[in-house]
Amino acid sequence: MFQAQDPGADASLVCVENVSASPSPRQTPRYETVRHLVFGSIPAVQSTIKLLYRLNYAEPNDWSQPMPTGQPNEVMVVLTKKVRR
Repeated sequence: MFQAQDPGADASLVCVENVSASPSPRQTPRYETVRHLVFGSIPAVQSTIKLLYRLNYAEPNDWSQPMPTGQPNEVMVVLTKKVRR
């Protein structure tokens, strides 16, 4: 609480208390969707997914099933994630 000590003090000094802690619309976190694409052999893709899991970035089940790319020994997986802006 802030309170002016002198009754004749500057009028801009006022008693403030019970200020709401709820965020204003401007303080509301904003999220954006991003997509990660990983291309490689199945073992390399699985290794990358496990690494990102160990780094607490994404759950293995959040990734798509491997999809063939048409290139020999290559698949693609996709992760769609919401990130804070």
